[in-house]
Amino acid sequence: MSRAELLALLRELDDPERLERPLHYDPAATGLAFGGLVRRLEADFGVPCESEQDTGDSSEYGRVRGPADATVCGTRIVVCVSKFGSLAEVCADDLGAFLSTDEAR
Repeated sequence: MSRAELLALLRELDDPERLERPLHYDPAATGLAFGGLVRRLEADFGVPCESEQDTGDSSEYGRVRGPADATVCGTRIVVCVSKFGSLAEVCADDLGAFLSTDEAR
């Protein structure tokens, strides 16, 4: 996705009346997609991944954690999934502790 496309998407999803979820949020569909992500990460890492979902009062649907001993760099991977479309944040170990992907590696 280009920078312009990403900015357009973020503007489309920005709604001061709906801070926690978009207008047409489908929790069942999001739950299915999240479950698929957990299964995919567990298959890719070859180990069970800790997950939590549908946290209240949050625009975040859930998190999946890939254990440190299953990664090449020995650092836990955390994937935070949004209730807004298919947006996600991927972090190395400590959320927000790195300024770039290269720094996290």
